[in-house]
Amino acid sequence: MKEIVLINITGPDRPGLTAAITGLLAKAEVNILDIGQAVIHDTLSFGILVEMTGEEGLSDVLKDVLFRGYELDQQVRFTPVSAEEYGRWVTGQGKPRHIVTLLARRVTAEHIARVSEITARYDLNIDHIDRLSGRIPEGLPADQGKGCIEFSVRGEPADPAALRAEFLAIAQELSVDIAFQQDSIFRRNRRLVVFDMDSTLIDAEVIDELAKAAGVGDAVAEITERAMRGELDFKASFRERMALLKGLPISTLQQVGESLRLTEGAETLIAQLRRLGYKTAILSGGFTYFAEQLQQRLGIDYVYANALPVVDGLVTGEVQEPIVDGQRKAELLRQLAQQEGISLEQTIAVGDGANDLPMLSIAGLGVAFRAKPLVKQSAKQAISTLGLDGILYLLGFRDREGG
Repeated sequence: MKEIVLINITGPDRPGLTAAITGLLAKAEVNILDIGQAVIHDTLSFGILVEMTGEEGLSDVLKDVLFRGYELDQQVRFTPVSAEEYGRWVTGQGKPRHIVTLLARRVTAEHIARVSEITARYDLNIDHIDRLSGRIPEGLPADQGKGCIEFSVRGEPADPAALRAEFLAIAQELSVDIAFQQDSIFRRNRRLVVFDMDSTLIDAEVIDELAKAAGVGDAVAEITERAMRGELDFKASFRERMALLKGLPISTLQQVGESLRLTEGAETLIAQLRRLGYKTAILSGGFTYFAEQLQQRLGIDYVYANALPVVDGLVTGEVQEPIVDGQRKAELLRQLAQQEGISLEQTIAVGDGANDLPMLSIAGLGVAFRAKPLVKQSAKQAISTLGLDGILYLLGFRDREGG
């Protein structure tokens, strides 16, 4: 006669507890059908689903587990599982799995409640909840915190677009980021990350900074903003802005380059990606002059951007083809993936403007970073709350895995 029993053990975390309990089960030649363990603030939650044969042996081994648990200051509970219940559990393993990632400066109970309420309404069952971020020390300023909670959910939403729309709405309401992605073999097996430069790797639009120095800042900034919102054709707007920079001295380019600052988390992200063996690239509608400076500083593998022609120390205002616009970025992403011998599913693209959408849409993971509303709505994922290193959480990496 076979019996299936769920054993739940809770109490203070102690070294050797797992060995002690499973050692008792081993003597009874018990089969382990499922096992899980978590420790939260030094409190253990340990569960084992076991299959036993022989009623007399079952009684003896459960008594031994109960007594050993008492010796170790643990609470032990036994729950019989019927064949029908076990059959339903086995059937459920074939359901699709997804990952919901919550990013916030400080994670609150309301954040968890709202996310879990939406997943429940879309018939997604939460299997695991894990904290990927490190422990936040007392007294850390609120704007410097970094929190990430990952939900592993089982099931397939009937309307994925509606689910994403709800997540986006509460993300805006609560000033958090919520990512929803399929839990596939590619999630931690991506090999190439491509970045936009302006307002993504750096916290400025370089062409706007050059325009300010040339005395045409307002005119160029207006064109840039309309282009990033998708209201203007990028190539036409680029030519118009370049013409306004005619006569700018190269010394100004050097001054602007020295003033540029990296976006929050950019240095950490690139360093981690390099440590993990990822290839990286800048695919920018900006200028190679500045992109190559970033390449040297960060150790970027590839750079594709627009030339900034200079004659006799002055910017000519002319444009050299091919212009790196949205379609060109997508083409370059495909080219680099092929060159690296990987599929597009193994690529990540990060950008903030409408001209980044083509590459964001074809990458395995497309991330709109501190992006315009149109881009956030159109991209697969969006990060606005944390820095660029928040992308590591979307890949499933924990802070303690950092080098």
